[in-house]
Amino acid sequence: MRKLVTSVLAGIGLTLACGTSVHAQEKSLTIFWAEWDPANYLQELGNEYEKETGVKITVETTPWADFQTKAFTEFNAHGDAYDLVVGDSQWLGAGSTGGHYVDLTDFFKKHDLGNVMAPATVKYYAEYPGNSGKYWAIPLEGDAVGWSYRKDWFEDPKEKAAFKAKYGYELDVPKDFKALRDIAEFFYRPDQKRYGIAIYTDNSYDAMAMGFENALFSYGGELGDYATYKVDGHINSDKAVAALDAYKELYTFTPPGWAKTFFVEDNQAITENLAAMSMNFFAFFPSLINEASNPNAKNTGFFANPAGPHGDQFAALGGQGISVVSYSQKQEEAMKFLEWFIKDDTQKKWAALGGYTCSQAVLKSAEFQNATPYNKAFYETMFKVKDFWAVPEYAELLQQLNQRIYPYMIGGDGTAKETLDALAGDWNATFKKYGRVQ
Repeated sequence: MRKLVTSVLAGIGLTLACGTSVHAQEKSLTIFWAEWDPANYLQELGNEYEKETGVKITVETTPWADFQTKAFTEFNAHGDAYDLVVGDSQWLGAGSTGGHYVDLTDFFKKHDLGNVMAPATVKYYAEYPGNSGKYWAIPLEGDAVGWSYRKDWFEDPKEKAAFKAKYGYELDVPKDFKALRDIAEFFYRPDQKRYGIAIYTDNSYDAMAMGFENALFSYGGELGDYATYKVDGHINSDKAVAALDAYKELYTFTPPGWAKTFFVEDNQAITENLAAMSMNFFAFFPSLINEASNPNAKNTGFFANPAGPHGDQFAALGGQGISVVSYSQKQEEAMKFLEWFIKDDTQKKWAALGGYTCSQAVLKSAEFQNATPYNKAFYETMFKVKDFWAVPEYAELLQQLNQRIYPYMIGGDGTAKETLDALAGDWNATFKKYGRVQ
């Protein structure tokens, strides 16, 4: 009896201890993200949440190069080190079908997030499969590819007169790809060490794909049919071929040695007086309006990706959504944080800190659009973004794109049609391997 009583008391004590432990654990959440400024902004926002609720938010980061590997190592081990993750949009397929993300469909419906957030961001940051009505993330850091340019070069009266004499229209922010091409050619002056344009060319991850997509989508081309996984007739269509030719021609107006460049070099093109225009994700534009990091800050302007020859105007999607990790022991607390995060007041704070909100109400406000020189272009872009394949095998598809397009872009191997026909063959074989097509 004594032994039984002791056991019962010990059991009660253990239960109380466990209860206290769980209660303490529920007062903190760990969010995993890559190491960059927006993660610091999220930590600041999390500190606000702690002041309001007592729940400590820790944003744990790792360098971009390790981000995906570290996240999926934890997922595959079913570890609970992270309660939420701000994952790439391409992870949606692997995160959902692999059982790593909590299904947020009911949360989406309850809070009408399809209307609260910009529709394009919901489609690409949250939904998988496409058009399924199943949601696995909340749009958190909106981002897309836009452009910076040298206002002082564009507004120089001599340059304006010379441009008009050569092309027959005013030198101004390009409204379409024809003007983008003409301006790039006009300022391409190797003898003056001045060049026309800086674009993405790196083929080690998604830089080449993000850069090419800006031309592809605005030329009316598509990567494929996201519902049927049919790629032949899409990625190698006449419009896609014309887009690849256009992107390759832009490469001829870049600074020397521009065959392996991404966001760092494209900002340097502006800060080091190399190019008239430069492609980059909006997330990297804050340093361009900072005189400490850009001596040309006062003369740097921004614009959205221009329209293609048929009037289509889209941009490649960057940014990430935030998902609840299915192995977290604090899912209920994580959902409370998301409910707080989507509030209009929180979204305003997020934008004020430097985060790129996806809230329609905030994006459309004059306060947001006038807050920085690039916010208006960001607002215009976030309603017309498109993304790469989000299927679990996206990494293979990305590698195949790099292996086909890079030799044509940089080395001049073959033609655009041959390049995209071969890519269509690669992708079709990959989709067959994974049973998505017969």
